Amino acid sequence: MAPFDGLQNDARLGLWLQKDGKRAKSAKVVAAVAVLYLVAQFFFVAPYDRLWQAIYNNIGIPDGYSIRGVDVSHHQGAINWEKLSRAIIKDEPVSFVFIKATEGVSVSDDDFKHNFEQAKKYGILRGAYHFFSPTVPAAKQADHFIKTAQLQPGDLAPVLDIEEVGDLSDEAVRTEALIWLKAVEKKYGVKPILYTYLKMKEEYFSTPEFDDYHFWLAHYYLPEIRYKGKWKFWQHTDRGRLPGIKGSVDLNVYNGSMYNLREHTIQHVN
Repeated sequence: MAPFDGLQNDARLGLWLQKDGKRAKSAKVVAAVAVLYLVAQFFFVAPYDRLWQAIYNNIGIPDGYSIRGVDVSHHQGAINWEKLSRAIIKDEPVSFVFIKATEGVSVSDDDFKHNFEQAKKYGILRGAYHFFSPTVPAAKQADHFIKTAQLQPGDLAPVLDIEEVGDLSDEAVRTEALIWLKAVEKKYGVKPILYTYLKMKEEYFSTPEFDDYHFWLAHYYLPEIRYKGKWKFWQHTDRGRLPGIKGSVDLNVYNGSMYNLREHTIQHVN
């Protein structure tokens, strides 16, 4: 090989290596972008994908349940109970409603009495719930609920709604919950229902002392509940739309038949 040809070939080899290096850098940049995209999808987009669907009213009512219901409070404003009693959720009527009665030791829902009376008038199986406050004694909260709700035979079992634990330890949360549940059970002679988020159920209420209680779990925007333990009610969205209610309303299903649901009603008041 002549000297000139060798130099020319060396120059071509250098140019090829230079271009190959650029290609390698480009490939690394593309790979890095792809990784960042996947991470963003997993951590930031995926958890809210169903939420965005819900915001645009594509809430995805779960299949396989014949007993459906709602829960309401003053946040729903004036409810047209005649229209609500004729509402249909995925080919099924509104079979039950839980109505907010109290919160803490002094708050009573402004619309409770009216809503409670109207539910009975229009033939919807009714129940009442108490919103737990972690800053005041559970025994006083139970007294406040009992005095305000005035549940009657035929009403659904009372509900303790725990969504906040404040500065309470795990053990204190369980202790306070049990104080309320046992006080209300003594009054109405039926096991109360414990409402909470799925993660809170797993964190606070999976100990043996809660095995005999009935759980109502909030777990949103999914076609099926991702919990393998026992549960009775599932609040699957807070973005429901029904005739008779302006704005959004929580939608629920019962895990059983109407016969089973009526087993959760009060038989007598002590």
